[in-house]
Amino acid sequence: MRIEMVKSRVVLTPENADEKAKLESLWRVMIDCVKETRKLVPIGEYVPQKGDQSASFQIEGLEPQDNSFVEVRVEADTSVYCKTCNKLLSLKKGDVIPLCCGKVMELVD
Repeated sequence: MRIEMVKSRVVLTPENADEKAKLESLWRVMIDCVKETRKLVPIGEYVPQKGDQSASFQIEGLEPQDNSFVEVRVEADTSVYCKTCNKLLSLKKGDVIPLCCGKVMELVD
């Protein structure tokens, strides 16, 4: 993942398919089409000299014990939709059901 700072913006650019999928998942958790958009809040301090090279952030408004965003995969080719914004997606067997508007999308009956 490439991280750039452009004035007051931070731009995250995925460099492979896995990073692209993770960034899309993060985006769907952060953005809610109806309610407020969530914010990333730094946790602790970033001191890379102590060995750990990662920086930690808490998603504001999402409790750490919240299990509503557990990864769920579809068992067959199907379509899913968002009850909030009516977005419709087609998924292949084994794909993860994505988040939209802060919630896991619903299977189309």
